[in-house]
Amino acid sequence: MTTETHDELGDDLKITKVTRQAAGTGTWVRGTIDGHRFDALVFPEHAEQTDFELADSRISKIWIAQLSDGKTVCNFDRGWDVEPTTAKAQQILDFLTAGLVEHIYG
Repeated sequence: MTTETHDELGDDLKITKVTRQAAGTGTWVRGTIDGHRFDALVFPEHAEQTDFELADSRISKIWIAQLSDGKTVCNFDRGWDVEPTTAKAQQILDFLTAGLVEHIYG
């Protein structure tokens, strides 16, 4: 058995599924990071209605849950349903909003 260590947030980021929407320009991205699972709907362009986008990230939906118990620790669906409930959830959200779209669309 091997033991992995991760010094930096994002060192263990794994994108497990990328699904482009058949109708529209968005892309669903699923993955894991630092003991959490996430699903995000990302777009190549900014939303026409700024309320439909998380900050300036081109992410209109993002859900983050702990792998250990499945508990939702963050959920934004064109508005906040669950704001980050832990410091780690906030760190993961900040990390994903800073670079997920660039990772998907270049």
